[in-house]
Amino acid sequence: MSELCKLPNIGKVVAEQLEMVGISTPSQLKTVGSEEAFARLATLDESACINMLYALEGAIQEIRWHNLSAKRKKELLEFFYFCKKQRK
Repeated sequence: MSELCKLPNIGKVVAEQLEMVGISTPSQLKTVGSEEAFARLATLDESACINMLYALEGAIQEIRWHNLSAKRKKELLEFFYFCKKQRK
């Protein structure tokens, strides 16, 4: 099992996808950050959604994504819409 699966919100599929984009440890994920990790994943998975971005941030903060602050969720949502526009 991947070390990434030990983080909250990260299951086997997302861990495998993260490894495919060059992120194979929790420390690498923290260094890269949720936005960059999401941008990389979105190149592999067109169905990457806001919940995936929240999950990545929650994993970095080592909390369930539901417990992210409203401010951080808003920042991530803005980034998500920015990425969505870039994909078109």
